Amino acid sequence: MNRTVLSRFPAGGPRGSWPAEEYAKDRRAEGCPAEVVMDLDADMFLVVVVQGAPAEAMAV
Repeated sequence: MNRTVLSRFPAGGPRGSWPAEEYAKDRRAEGCPAEVVMDLDADMFLVVVVQGAPAEAMAV
């Protein structure tokens, strides 16, 4: 499985703000199977699309 990173967001965002989740939600609304993962080494949230995943796993 390959992942394509669509965007990166710092983990230390303002309290109550979820920019990575909001960005991923907007991409899913456009039909892109985006998800948020944490890059612990970089202390960043990544919005990614998994390539090669089964179609039912991409359905949201």
